[in-house]
Amino acid sequence: MAEAVPSPSVARLAGALYLGTIMFGLFAEVGARGPLIVGSDAAATARAILAEEPLFRAGIAADLAMLGCYVGVTALFLDVFRPVHAGVSRMAAAFSLIGIAVLAADTLLLLAPLRLLATAPYLSALGAPQREAAALLALKVHGDGYDVSLVFFGIYCVMLGWLAWRSGFLPKAIGGLMALAGVCYILNSVADLAAPAFAHTLSPHIMDPTLIGEAALALWLLVFGARGTPGRATRMPQAARQGHRA
Repeated sequence: MAEAVPSPSVARLAGALYLGTIMFGLFAEVGARGPLIVGSDAAATARAILAEEPLFRAGIAADLAMLGCYVGVTALFLDVFRPVHAGVSRMAAAFSLIGIAVLAADTLLLLAPLRLLATAPYLSALGAPQREAAALLALKVHGDGYDVSLVFFGIYCVMLGWLAWRSGFLPKAIGGLMALAGVCYILNSVADLAAPAFAHTLSPHIMDPTLIGEAALALWLLVFGARGTPGRATRMPQAARQGHRA
């Protein structure tokens, strides 16, 4: 079947937004929150958050920017991959939007530590240890919510990988890497939620393919756009053209 090659500007915009998703997400999780959460030490975590409150809040802002970028990625990829398989493209977008909605709601838990650790009069009934423990609990539950969202994002990545593999305008290697990234997301998140003991036996590098696959797709689109496979037709299928005119 002939492929419809997306507009270079649309492909590059999708790549730029995907790269923004990755960078904002890494800053939020690794650059902002990571250094402030001290294992299971509630008091040390509370002190770190209060000492670096602007950094903690910057992480929340980065989460929101990440989600905004990913909404754009989802909308653009829906159109980019629709000619490859309209049904799978729509289903992939649905899984992505569910993941985004879960993570957006989960972000509210990040505001709980800031409220609990504040010196507000209505918190006087709770002692400092109780408030610190509740703040750390909110962060731990936020991590669980992140795992839930990544199950949906993992399914999205697997579907994107399949679409990219079949597209003819992206390297098959990128499709394979995206599918592998999705499998890693799903396996790691389901293990964390359903079998924590088993999750501890998984390699600490199990999430490495997720960054490699998503970064490869984002950078390819940003630098090269979408290119037709040499020797194959790249015009839009007749049925797709008729659908666009409808």
